[in-house]
Amino acid sequence: MSRTAPDAWERRVDDIAELLVWSALGQAPTLGAGRMICVDGRAGSGKTTLGHALRRAGQEVGTVRLLHMDDMYEGWGGLAEVGARVRRDLVTPLREGRAGGYHRYDWYRGAFAEWCPVEPVDLLVVEGVGSADSSYDDAITSLVWVEAPRELRVARGVGRDGEAVLPQWLRWMEDEDALFARERTRARADAVVDGTGESDRAVVFV
Repeated sequence: MSRTAPDAWERRVDDIAELLVWSALGQAPTLGAGRMICVDGRAGSGKTTLGHALRRAGQEVGTVRLLHMDDMYEGWGGLAEVGARVRRDLVTPLREGRAGGYHRYDWYRGAFAEWCPVEPVDLLVVEGVGSADSSYDDAITSLVWVEAPRELRVARGVGRDGEAVLPQWLRWMEDEDALFARERTRARADAVVDGTGESDRAVVFV
């Protein structure tokens, strides 16, 4: 993997996040009195880096909470079912002005662990594959799709998780393809972000 690509991405991500936060704040609330940004896209595209940048940008204007879908999947095979739980346990209560939450998945134990409450906030950022499930599309203020070339995405994943997980990663990519084809996630996006940081147009609002 080229060293320049992630460096370029990390240099530009705060500026991108600021644009996305201000765009979301210009929309009417969709999650009770708050707003929700879902950062979706394939594994290794740069969603987590952008999620942290969105949290930093959001803290300048109000209360913000960042959630990671990695904490909600039921392991490597949990992509297809996670949207229903997120809708039931997190989105529906927050839309009604109540606290929601999720059971954190413990990847080492291979089982769900403690309940993590999520109180209503001005801006909820949810990042991860499948975060923008169409079953709660009307609760999403801004759907941000992050994309990067497959070679870079695989290299990032192996660099983070190690060579041993490559077979799981490849199976996960097949599950992603099925999910995104069914959900039409990219076509529903409000903004498309270049997760390499190298494009002249790092974010395009659609």
